[in-house]
Amino acid sequence: MTDTTTATEPTTREQAAEAAGGERADLLAVLGKCRHFLRFTTRDLTDEQVGLRTTAGELCLGGLIKHVSSVERGWVAFILEGPSAMGDFDTMTEADFARRADEFRMLPGETLAGVLADYEETARRTDELIAVLPDLDASHPLPKAPWFEPGARWSARKVLMHIIAETSQHAGHADIIREALDGAKSMG
Repeated sequence: MTDTTTATEPTTREQAAEAAGGERADLLAVLGKCRHFLRFTTRDLTDEQVGLRTTAGELCLGGLIKHVSSVERGWVAFILEGPSAMGDFDTMTEADFARRADEFRMLPGETLAGVLADYEETARRTDELIAVLPDLDASHPLPKAPWFEPGARWSARKVLMHIIAETSQHAGHADIIREALDGAKSMG
């Protein structure tokens, strides 16, 4: 097989982040570490195990990864398209809320390999966008929702920091769920 890459064409997400340099490389490196710890909680588990609820809540390991992937895709769409990409909370239907709830659980036919592959593809697209985005300060108004401050705007930088925070928070949730499942920990 012939290698068709050149010095100006990064071949991995890490190379794309490094090529972006500075702040972007730092932000993508932190996000990459958070993603690693979230994925790491599923090591050596079966499809059935990643669908188990081990706490009083609805969360399972596969569902957390599905949710983080969906959230990341939504925020990347917001960076590109603005608030219309996320929809208006006031117009959400019961079916919309049910689809959102399905993000937190493994559905029949879903596999850990499939969930991880989807997450990897989501991460790849995010990393590539951040590496080439012309301006991290470009902003859009947030969509109307009870959890957003009315009239607030978020820059691409703030969105990326939110994705990092969301991923980190859910990696912590995943660690608790995994420890309750079989005693394994991500760290320590």
